[in-house]
Amino acid sequence: MNVDRIEFMAWMERIIERFDILMELVSGAKNQSTIIDGEELLDNQDILQMLKISARSLQRYRSSGKLPYYTISGKIYYKLSDVHQFIRESFTASMPKVKVNG
Repeated sequence: MNVDRIEFMAWMERIIERFDILMELVSGAKNQSTIIDGEELLDNQDILQMLKISARSLQRYRSSGKLPYYTISGKIYYKLSDVHQFIRESFTASMPKVKVNG
């Protein structure tokens, strides 16, 4: 099969256009976040990636009450503000006390 350059370029242009459409769809889906009462909700995967922790650690934080969560239609969500508060509390709890001589 011999395809001339003009046909090939037209074919490649159509493929690129379709990739652009797919890229827009993927970007739109990625930017879609769950928001309730103006507050962004994150799912388990978001938290695992954000905090770089294991699923077991996340479960432990939930069970101990350190990280509040909400169940909606059987799926677990976390308010972004609660996650920020959890990070602040964890950071201040792990900071060593410094003694000042004087």
